[in-house]
Amino acid sequence: MDRNEKYVLIALGGNAFQTKGDKGTPEDYWRNAYKAAETIVKIVKEGYKVAVTHGNGPQVGIVLEWMERSKDKIPPLTMDIAGAMTQGWLGYLLTQAISNLLIREGIKDHVKGVVAIVNQVEVSRDDPAWKNPTKFVGSWYTEEEAKKLAAEKGWVFKPDPRGGYRRVVPSPDPFANVEVQAVRKLLDDGWIVVASGGGGIPVVRKENGELEGVEAVIDKDLAGEVLATSIGAGTFVILTDVDGVYLNFGKPDQKKLDVVMVSELEKYYREGYFPPGSMGPKVLAAIRFIKHGGKRAAIGHLYQGYDVVKGNAGTTVLPI
Repeated sequence: MDRNEKYVLIALGGNAFQTKGDKGTPEDYWRNAYKAAETIVKIVKEGYKVAVTHGNGPQVGIVLEWMERSKDKIPPLTMDIAGAMTQGWLGYLLTQAISNLLIREGIKDHVKGVVAIVNQVEVSRDDPAWKNPTKFVGSWYTEEEAKKLAAEKGWVFKPDPRGGYRRVVPSPDPFANVEVQAVRKLLDDGWIVVASGGGGIPVVRKENGELEGVEAVIDKDLAGEVLATSIGAGTFVILTDVDGVYLNFGKPDQKKLDVVMVSELEKYYREGYFPPGSMGPKVLAAIRFIKHGGKRAAIGHLYQGYDVVKGNAGTTVLPI
């Protein structure tokens, strides 16, 4: 597919809604959503057509915990339904925040509006991820708390590179966005589109062509790359809670990559510099986007979002 320089997909990390230390109150969510919306509105003002995806790790974990705590009174729902719930929840926050900022900036007439769609993403039943949970969801716990919950509930916990322990669930590799034609049509018609939220609702296709939800959480950056490539975006931007991609992150000899060719970044990826469940999927998503024909990928901090999009902050990944 031909790439359009004015089509941008921005993938917002979980810190677009709930940062470490937040209590998860509505006030926390709205404050963070408006901060994320600022970057999107600045880009729209420059004439870009913007699609937005977002993480849902903390939120889907919360929904699963609600279900666990109330299971004696209310039958628990499946993980795919929990993902759909968070798409509506977080999509509402983003669409309202973006729309309100467009009005405040006096540029509401530049776009038709902002819309969030409930979006399914295909994965394979044969994916090895089903046997090796890696996707962080839910809150942060101490090692002692994690061991207790693992014994009580049978959950799997792993240390989060950013600190503490978090629950991990299967995260199969996405390969197709079910509603991509609708996303592209909306973008072409002048809408800002929030799609593939939380990596999309994980579904598999049966032999007769029907879809079926499965128990997993798809990595939002890998799913974002699928969507960015499918809509022909020229630029794919991943905004997170670190200011770029580092070699030996967190060590005395850590080194930030400002501008890197995809061949060099792929070499570092193969050498194991980027841990799974953290920076690994982000780097892999950027590599895939460029190798699938994208013009530029970027990874950086949410609060430097505009500068990351413009190539003045974060890590920029280029072809060759």
